[in-house]
Amino acid sequence: MSSTDSLGRAHELLERLQAQLADLERLAEAGDTESAIDALAAAAELAKEIEAEVQRARTSADAGT
Repeated sequence: MSSTDSLGRAHELLERLQAQLADLERLAEAGDTESAIDALAAAAELAKEIEAEVQRARTSADAGT
């Protein structure tokens, strides 16, 4: 996978993370603690995926692909 592909995937994941954070905020404001915790866990997982894609892009760029 090229660095451009990885960065594109990271961007897609970032958009999903932003939507997840908006949902988290809505749930927190509504006082839905249980769902907010689930949304926070999902946001954390997306953040990990973004970090992995950025690392793949960095590795790919360093390799010249």
